[in-house]
Amino acid sequence: MGFAAEVRELTRADHRAAQNVTYFDALLSGQLDRAGYAALLQQLHVVYQTLEEAADAMCDDPVAGPFVIEELRRLPRIVEDLSFLHGPDWPERISPSTATAQYQARLREVAFSWPAGFVAHHYTRYLGDLSGGQVMARALRNTFGFDTDGIRFFLFPGLDARTFKQHYRELLDAAAWDAVERQRFLDEVSYAYRLNTAMLDELGQVVTQASAA
Repeated sequence: MGFAAEVRELTRADHRAAQNVTYFDALLSGQLDRAGYAALLQQLHVVYQTLEEAADAMCDDPVAGPFVIEELRRLPRIVEDLSFLHGPDWPERISPSTATAQYQARLREVAFSWPAGFVAHHYTRYLGDLSGGQVMARALRNTFGFDTDGIRFFLFPGLDARTFKQHYRELLDAAAWDAVERQRFLDEVSYAYRLNTAMLDELGQVVTQASAA
């Protein structure tokens, strides 16, 4: 078993927990309005702004650098989606929740100076977006009638998912980490999943309360 396959296997439960949250259930089933959907993008703006700042800091690192791939960048697409959903005043709506602030703090702690830590968070976010993006885009089109505007975050034009994921697995397999560093990486991937799950759980509570008000 290559290291990439090992990562996938050993973090399967964390990945599943991040997918099976109330917020995503509501979003995929059409129970949220546009504001409820936009609330997700507002929190993701905080996460991706920090992660992609880290990518700029890590781009010359011999291990982390190959993972910095321009076609993956999500922040410009989040900005486009928020501009479409909210208009020019969208920056006024960016305020991290408690869980998102904790997520951002962890990114600042590890992703700017620890290559394996950066890759752990990069792997958790971008491969998840790439794998689930088409499902989310289809659900949002069905619910809101979007074409491309409003769902650019979930779209990766010009990127073949199957080929890219194989390339990503090869990068992980080739990472020059010893057994101790690999375990640290695995632990950070699990933590990244938990931070994401906490953000989504908190988002689900806020959206539910707003709908009931």
